[in-house]
Amino acid sequence: MLLQLMSVIGALMVLLAYGLIQSGVWRELDAGYLAFNIVGSLLLGVVAVADQRMGFILLEFAWAGLGLIGVVRAIRARRATGAASEMPCCATKS
Repeated sequence: MLLQLMSVIGALMVLLAYGLIQSGVWRELDAGYLAFNIVGSLLLGVVAVADQRMGFILLEFAWAGLGLIGVVRAIRARRATGAASEMPCCATKS
């Protein structure tokens, strides 16, 4: 029963993330999109391990790993944006 619940929640998370990115609500580096993808994939991966489904184990943990790459990209993008906004630009004379 617990594994069924985990698989349904995981699938809904991945599908919701995909639907929201396709509809333009989220972008590829949005925290919500990345979190739903990673957590949903990990839940599905745990179920795949319990069921000994090698193809799904590979798919779900690879999907979560790719999500972590997105997290790294998002952090770098935010740092670059923050650093750029701290740089003085076009000082005005009074």
